[in-house]
Amino acid sequence: MPTSQTSSAKSTKARTKAARKPAVAKRSTVGSRPAAGAQGKAARGRASRTRATYKTTESALRQTQAASKETTELFGDYAERAVLIPVGAALMARDRMVSTVSDTISSYSSTSRAQAQLRRFERRGLTARNRLEREVRKARVRFERELRQRRRGIENTVNDLEDTVTKGVPDLATKVPDLANRVQERILSLV
Repeated sequence: MPTSQTSSAKSTKARTKAARKPAVAKRSTVGSRPAAGAQGKAARGRASRTRATYKTTESALRQTQAASKETTELFGDYAERAVLIPVGAALMARDRMVSTVSDTISSYSSTSRAQAQLRRFERRGLTARNRLEREVRKARVRFERELRQRRRGIENTVNDLEDTVTKGVPDLATKVPDLANRVQERILSLV
């Protein structure tokens, strides 16, 4: 049921529409041609300007609607990605867990499979232990070799020093009085 507000809004729209319509030149009763004078020319100019303004406004409105639609779609895409990424990550984690559990179940589903798996574990442990023992032996041999080399080097140095001291002491004992006599003679010759 129309109210007074609805009817007044309709009348306002009608007046606005009438104001936007181009003024049409009055036709003469004799002929069907519009007036060719200045009034007709002005009316045609106003009409073309009004149409141009109307087309420009429509074009701007279409562009604005397209831009807002693109923006809305862009935000929709972001929202969709924000939801889909965690869901996908959770599903991939679930698939991995199911795969791991099913592999474990298939490995131990019967006693023969369980025993085979235990033998594999034992071989793997044995291999690791043997490798570790080998590396420890190599390290111990290397350390002992370096220690022997250092000991030999020190012993050689000590032996060389002992030889030098033992050989040099008797010579030094005989040379000291001779050197002392020479020093005294020189001092006396200078005085």
